[in-house]
Amino acid sequence: MRQWMIDAFAAQPFRGNPACVVEPLDAWPAAERMQALASENNQAETAFLTTTGDPARFGLRWFTPALEVPLCGHATLASAHALFAELGCAAQRITFETQSGPLIVERQGRGYRMDFPASPPRQIELPVGLASALGAAPREVWAAQFLIALYDDEATVRKLSPDIGAIKQIASAATQERGNVAVSALAAAGSAYDVVSRFFAPGSGIPEDPTTGALHTALAPLFCAKLGRPRLKFHQAYPGRGGDLECELRGDRVLIGGGAVTVAEGRLRVAL
Repeated sequence: MRQWMIDAFAAQPFRGNPACVVEPLDAWPAAERMQALASENNQAETAFLTTTGDPARFGLRWFTPALEVPLCGHATLASAHALFAELGCAAQRITFETQSGPLIVERQGRGYRMDFPASPPRQIELPVGLASALGAAPREVWAAQFLIALYDDEATVRKLSPDIGAIKQIASAATQERGNVAVSALAAAGSAYDVVSRFFAPGSGIPEDPTTGALHTALAPLFCAKLGRPRLKFHQAYPGRGGDLECELRGDRVLIGGGAVTVAEGRLRVAL
């Protein structure tokens, strides 16, 4: 059985966010076996696929090194890339059956475009202790399944070095979810993108995620409303990597575009 390591939301290797994608299986292995492999891979997500009677439809599940998650954008993009580029799927679009409902990924030029449900956030008061835990006071705070702290400039977002344990506790209490925090700002003048962000996900077992597709189901409706535009370019500024996404808000859906690059192929010597 093969698996691939694929950099998603990247136009070249060692950018974007790496995900492992396991070759499609006929049925789901035991959850503890999938979790064990995800822990062994030690990437932000390992994606598992199952076949269906339709050659353009697959089951899809995602595991971090610590737990299974209900939605993951970059590993969905990586899974589509594995099917299109490594396994020769001839379809124009692929539908994934997931815990978050059907997710569609289609070819778009040299990259791909995903169709995800939008998750518009709501504005909340600044949670006690969040400014100190992040290292700088945000201008606004919004909440979805995670907190979104908005800053006045890109430079502040890039230089933040938060207390990971503290933000997990604060975000979990504020959202009643696992405890993850995004930080974001409008891009500096002259940038090739409109919005810059970072995503700290200790509640998912990831101190900082390099590029997060699911985050943009909340960022896209938030910033499209603020800027009065339906399409925006986003840059996730993980130190040393960085990933790029193009998002379009279309009703209650967010179309998320990006590229992907295969960087490694391996063969598992253990059965799942």
